[in-house]
Amino acid sequence: MASATALLLGLTLLQAGPPAQDLLLQPPPARAPLRQDSLPQVTLAEALERATRLDPNYVAASRQVEDAEWSRRAAITTFIVPSVSAQISGTRFTEEQFNIGTGQASAQIVDARIQGRLNLFQGLSKIREFERANAALEGAHAGELEARYVAALFTESDFFDVLAQRELTRVARERTERVAEQFAVARSRVLTGAAVQTDSLQLLLELQSAQVELIRQEARLKVARFQLGRRVGETGPVDAVALPLLTDRDLPLSQEEAVREAIETSPSILAARADERAASAAVSVQKGSYLPTSDLVGQYSAFDQSFFPTAITRGSLRLVFSLQLWNDGVLEIAVSRSTSAQRVASAVRDDLERGLRRDVVEAYEAYDASRAALDLAESSVLVAEENLRVQQERYRAGATTILDLLTADGSLSEAQAGLVQAQFTTRLALTGLEAILGRRLFGATEPGGQ
Repeated sequence: MASATALLLGLTLLQAGPPAQDLLLQPPPARAPLRQDSLPQVTLAEALERATRLDPNYVAASRQVEDAEWSRRAAITTFIVPSVSAQISGTRFTEEQFNIGTGQASAQIVDARIQGRLNLFQGLSKIREFERANAALEGAHAGELEARYVAALFTESDFFDVLAQRELTRVARERTERVAEQFAVARSRVLTGAAVQTDSLQLLLELQSAQVELIRQEARLKVARFQLGRRVGETGPVDAVALPLLTDRDLPLSQEEAVREAIETSPSILAARADERAASAAVSVQKGSYLPTSDLVGQYSAFDQSFFPTAITRGSLRLVFSLQLWNDGVLEIAVSRSTSAQRVASAVRDDLERGLRRDVVEAYEAYDASRAALDLAESSVLVAEENLRVQQERYRAGATTILDLLTADGSLSEAQAGLVQAQFTTRLALTGLEAILGRRLFGATEPGGQ
């Protein structure tokens, strides 16, 4: 509707004669570029370090590591450290009772005791519990590594988005400047009678369109900076420090090697295998409850009628053997549930191994395809630049129409935008493969590295 109104206004001005035409031939006011001098900036390494500490999934994964470490410590201490409990109680009766501490009748009896229990034998349950704790700790470490690379993937995506939107904003601004220059050329040619008046009208509409697209692109850039700020823990927008262009480099491993490495060392598969081992050990722990147990129990007691009881003290040492015969099916239910959990863990691991092959192939092929697209985009920009230069020369010489010039200019803008997208699509494809493998492929200082 706005374009139709501008077109009708332009035609009216053209028909109104030279004074009105002068109004038409004045270009719209240029839009001032976004101010970014005061924006905080972060490098990719800083963004990754800050975002990882703030990512909820990574924080949860790191806490799971701490919990698993405590579980492992507890599994070790049960072999040599007894469980210890202390208790003190006071009882007041309505009638006097015999008090073992004082040897007399009294209405108040106070007793205190400390007891230690060391399990001497519990079948293989202790060993299996230690194995389960070890597997859980390995899985927690693998989960932490996986969460770190997933957080890095999202962070790099936001970081690259800022860079891409900034480059696209530059492309939109350059297009606006080119159209403004072409408008000036067309205005001169119209005033000298070398071109028809509709040329300047067409370029005026094209300039307005370029300015509107620049406004939209600046809005996208602003949103991307706010998203990066959120990712790194800032309440406002954050700008990204520019990175060197991704050079044309082959991956340091073949697709088959990438698949084998992922199956062996991918954080997700390591976590799944550790979960499977932990589930298997949990089954053994539950089945160990069918075996008899042996405990050494030591107790020290004190009795009196006042706090702290000291009238009489006694010590005892007991050796206890026990065997659980029937507990309303509680043990059987626990064994059944742990067996089901083991089967589920095995199914998850099998499915993950099969899916991992597909994911690696997809990520590897995506990187190769984006590299090819990057080569094509670079060639397209060179061709579009030369085509625009030729069309500009031909238009000045009156050998072509304004439509051909605008088509060439639009093709250059599309080619430049395609190059920007191809550059950062290639970076993201590399980051996705690194997230699967759980390591950097080009090192910390190379493209895609931290």
